[in-house]
Amino acid sequence: MTRVAVDALGGDRAPGEVIAGALEAARDGVEVTLYGPQGLDTGGLPLVDAPESIDMAEKPAEAARTKTNSSLVAAVRAVAEGEADAVVSAGNTGAMLAAGLFHLRRLPGVLRPAIAVPLPARSGPSVLLDAGANADTRPEHLVQFALMGSIFAEEILGIPNPQVRLLSIGEEDEKGSQLVLEAHALLRAEPGIDFAGNAEGRDLLRGAADVVVTDGFTGNVTLKLLEGTIRELFGALREEISATPTGKLGGLLIRPAARRLRRRLDPDTYGGAYLLGLNGLAVIAHGNSGRTAVANAIRLAARGAEHGVVARLAERLPQAERAPRTRV
Repeated sequence: MTRVAVDALGGDRAPGEVIAGALEAARDGVEVTLYGPQGLDTGGLPLVDAPESIDMAEKPAEAARTKTNSSLVAAVRAVAEGEADAVVSAGNTGAMLAAGLFHLRRLPGVLRPAIAVPLPARSGPSVLLDAGANADTRPEHLVQFALMGSIFAEEILGIPNPQVRLLSIGEEDEKGSQLVLEAHALLRAEPGIDFAGNAEGRDLLRGAADVVVTDGFTGNVTLKLLEGTIRELFGALREEISATPTGKLGGLLIRPAARRLRRRLDPDTYGGAYLLGLNGLAVIAHGNSGRTAVANAIRLAARGAEHGVVARLAERLPQAERAPRTRV
């Protein structure tokens, strides 16, 4: 049974929704251990005492280094010490990255860990990375992100021979910033990647590629824009439907289709994102995650452990050391 360490204090709706989600995942056969202060009502799940918490506003590296008894750091440390197969937190993303670097370390050959987020594209799920771990990157980092994203797509999303595209302001090869242009040239020359050129942001939900690569700043802005747009569109549609009797009647007729569409597009469907490139499996959940998102993030972590994502990355990533270093 896969063992997942869960930060019970991480996120805006912790600990209540985190515990509820953990219980839901545990009913599916995942061995969940919560990390938090004594006295929490865990519903019967094991609890490891971790009395401190890391707030969203704290400086990530300093908090991860000094708050060694925090729920986030203790849960990460459990993976490093072999007490868990994966860790899940909806807490401070920067602190999760810092704790991962301190305790799990990077895999040999990895230049920068990256956040890999599944996107609910119309043609099937794809993966976007980096979604926020690295605001500033070099071209060779994007090549490595493409390699890690391809392994993710194969092992977790079940996509054979995943196609990779580079997020840019146009599909033409000559479009993009200096970073994009240099990364484009490296990706064209990389034999381990099925690179198909550039992709535009408007095509992400249509299924621009199995793997879409960008820097962490652009990726995070893109992800939040997509999620916000989806939520606003569904909210506006709900308001319009309920505004008139005719709209309410029509709403009843389209309700099954609307529910299916919402389930497909809802960010809670996957619940979290892998922090790829560490020598241990870490999943970052949304800061405002409810029980469904937390449960799905735990399931995502368990699936990654079962598929040996870290071992697969370790097997295939050393080739990235040969990528030429360039300066932006």
